[in-house]
Amino acid sequence: TPHEGTPLKIKKALYVKEYTKKGPEISPVRGPVEVGDELVVRIELRTDRDMEYVHMKDHRGSGTEPVNVLSRYKYQDGLGYYESTRDTASHFYLDYLPKGVYVFEYSVRVQHRGEYQTGMTNVQCMYAPEFNSHSQSIGLVVE
Repeated sequence: TPHEGTPLKIKKALYVKEYTKKGPEISPVRGPVEVGDELVVRIELRTDRDMEYVHMKDHRGSGTEPVNVLSRYKYQDGLGYYESTRDTASHFYLDYLPKGVYVFEYSVRVQHRGEYQTGMTNVQCMYAPEFNSHSQSIGLVVE
């Protein structure tokens, strides 16, 4: 279960991306997915105060591979951060995290059949490690 009583709160959810006539649409994963499906990992981060030097690490689910493999600096909704894609996890480095709610998303593609766990998302203030939290791991069935 996620940490309680910490200024950082984190939630993780999985969505299936489907391409329709209207364009790409996402819907929550509610059952088995198939090999080749594109999943969107959505991480919601809440903080009740301004923080500096925050590291968020999202452990990628077994049986999936990232769609975007290039590490890069990103800027969205007034927040700048560096996203680094590694073998087993995606890392997000934030120099400054203002009080508020932020949503991070990235896509993965399902590679193998089986039953997997996505792994947790951890977040920690690098110079005040007592400010930390983690999400739950999500089960994933691939047929």
